[in-house]
Amino acid sequence: MASEEVDLSKGGVVTEGDPEVIKRVIEALKEVYDPEIPVNIYDLGLIYEIRVEKGDKGPRIHVVMTITAIGCPVTGTLAAYVEEAIRDAVPEAEDVLVDVVFDPPWSPERITEEGREMLKAIYGYDIVEQWKRQMAESA
Repeated sequence: MASEEVDLSKGGVVTEGDPEVIKRVIEALKEVYDPEIPVNIYDLGLIYEIRVEKGDKGPRIHVVMTITAIGCPVTGTLAAYVEEAIRDAVPEAEDVLVDVVFDPPWSPERITEEGREMLKAIYGYDIVEQWKRQMAESA
């Protein structure tokens, strides 16, 4: 399966490999929450890539993710939670690798529609639209 061409700056996630394993990985990622924002890391748009390769003993899973701000004190911890959640969801995995990158930088535009709805329910307004207005006004 070839990788999808996705615009990462607009919230897309590049996926490659076994669709069933990818689905299980996404379900696992939706169980991991940013400690400061009450939305799971998948719907928050922190996941850039999910690649699954066939290994000798089971699937080899590689996730590329980011964080909301460089210097976030939970970067290593969050990556460890991601790895643990994937290992729990895909126990037959031969290997799970989680890389944290900062390019492209995260922005609220990466938040999924589901994530936006979660935030609207909490805050009472669409924070993504608010952010876009503030960016337009400051430009």
